[in-house]
Amino acid sequence: MSGVERLDLPYFYGDEADQYTFFRMPKALFTEQCFDDLSIAAKVLYGLMLDRMQLSVRNEWFDEEGRAFIYYTLKNIQKDLRCANQKATKLLVELETKGLIERKNPGQGKPAMIYVKKFDAVLRKSGFQNHENHDSRVMKTMIPESRKSNTNKTEKNKTDYSDTESIYSSGDYETRMDGSDEYTYYRDYFLEQLSFDALLCDCPYDREQLYEILDLLVETICSKRPVIRIAGDEKPAQVVKSQLMKLNGEHIKYVLSCMRENTTRIRNIKQYLLAALYNAPMTISSYYTALVNHDMYGGGG
Repeated sequence: MSGVERLDLPYFYGDEADQYTFFRMPKALFTEQCFDDLSIAAKVLYGLMLDRMQLSVRNEWFDEEGRAFIYYTLKNIQKDLRCANQKATKLLVELETKGLIERKNPGQGKPAMIYVKKFDAVLRKSGFQNHENHDSRVMKTMIPESRKSNTNKTEKNKTDYSDTESIYSSGDYETRMDGSDEYTYYRDYFLEQLSFDALLCDCPYDREQLYEILDLLVETICSKRPVIRIAGDEKPAQVVKSQLMKLNGEHIKYVLSCMRENTTRIRNIKQYLLAALYNAPMTISSYYTALVNHDMYGGGG
């Protein structure tokens, strides 16, 4: 195809695709006849809006009637979709005309409030629910090998950060939003994901270190570097970011415990802490298993 630069990219091996995170993109937008008149770009924009709804709910952006809304400026839409102002405006009108969104102008120079609408009722009327039930019955009659190939690692998705439920990768975090919006987005994410208020209550003497960990996580996630150094090794930035996004409050307590037990001199505390956070999801189970075994059968009496 003329004008397109071909990239020299490696193949996927094993489950390496799990290193990516994804935007939510409802399958129904592409399979149901009632959405055939929507452009592909409008469907993608709706998916990006759904992604922002998670941030709105965490920030409790509700109107006086309890309805959740998002802020998504024309400037950010243009940046995310790589389009001009006229195109971004056209897509908003397209979604609003279809009834998938509703815009409200608060005035006083403030950005428009965008209500992202649910389309469940439309799908039920179109028979989508029956279609889904039919598919589920077919899945139950499949042989185990065939069913396994169609599960798309459902069990793993239950424990991860909903990163494999849609078609658009957010590997390029930096292009999703303005710098300040991006920092706020991921800071809010980790405050929620780590149950940060609970951590402050449970670890009152580690308050300063907890905020250092929070800042380090957000700084690393927002980094624009293609590789990030972990324990002396250069790792792809997206692999590191994907691992850090899995952290929860128990991982942080585990890291704090390991640091208290460490008696060796740490030359670069920032690098040491980042490596500990990166490795926490992979080592926490073995650590506590070994601790229990030591107490039961070792020198704990």
